[in-house]
Parts: sequence; C-alpha cells; structure tokens
Amino acid sequence: MIGKDIKKAIEILNNEQLVAIPTETVYGLGGNALSSKAVTEIFKVKNRPSFDPLIIHTDSFEKVKQYVKFIPDSALVLAREFMPGSLTLLLPKNNNIPDLVTSGSPLVAVRLPQHAMTLELLSQLDFPLAAPSANPFGYISPTTAQHVNNQLGKKIPYILDGGPCEIGLESTIIG
Repeated sequence: MIGKDIKKAIEILNNEQLVAIPTETVYGLGGNALSSKAVTEIFKVKNRPSFDPLIIHTDSFEKVKQYVKFIPDSALVLAREFMPGSLTLLLPKNNNIPDLVTSGSPLVAVRLPQHAMTLELLSQLDFPLAAPSANPFGYISPTTAQHVNNQLGKKIPYILDGGPCEIGLESTIIG
C-alpha cells in the first residue's frame, strides 16, 4: 500500500515490519536497525546476501553518537558540511548495532537523509532505520513510490510516498 501517513509508517516499524521510505537519493527499505527480526526481513525481502552490510539512517548527528564508539574529527568536519545529505560515513559501531547490520564489520555506515518526510519519520522513532535501497538485490534502485510498489509492493506492508527522489543515485560512502 502506498500512502503519506507517517503515523501508520511508525506503527508498522514499531512492530518490526518494513516500510519503504523516500530519501533525496533513492527509496530505502526501512526496518528497525536494532531488531534482528526486522533486519533479517530486509535481507529476505530484497533477496540480499547477508555479507552485504546495511546503512543506518537517523535524523540528527546527536543520535548517531548513540550507535558509534567515537567520531573522528575528520568525520565531524564532513558531517557539518554535508549532513543531512547524500553522504554516508563509516564509523566504529557500538555494541547496540547488531552484527547482522554490519555483516560482522566493526564499522557501521550512518546517514542522515535530506528528505523532510523521512526526517520527520526518523525524529519520531526510538531507533535508527536500516535502509538499503528498496529494490530486489541487483536491480536498479527505485526513485518513486510506484517503482517500489512494482518491485516489492506485495512483500512489504507500506510505502511512504514522498514524491520522486531528487538525485536518483545512492549516497557517497566515506570511511
């Protein structure tokens, strides 16, 4: 189902289910990054190999500090300049991030998307979202809610429609 109801999306996410979310880059397939059940479902729905780590999304750099051990000064400089935005930083993860999210890596990819609807959603959650692109693994990343619906609509309960993505390419990852 496609819609614009943030409260409905929050309810679904709080129940450890998945919601497709808009970002400025591409639509993401979001689930509670702290829930092994939700993260496992992301891999299943996408048919994504578990050795391919996920990016976590939140709405503020202050919240990022809950999920990483430390933030190097160079990362802070980049964050101040480019976040929110299409930048993803690889940082040393805290133990509250399941190894499943990082595919066993000691680093977690973190991002603050620059999309008003998704930032509003993230601001109301008590957890970050693990959110790779909302498409089957190996397919072109979706840039509209209808693209997500065409590929995954029967596998997920809700697609949050934030209009077409502005950029259309995945974020840049910096380690």
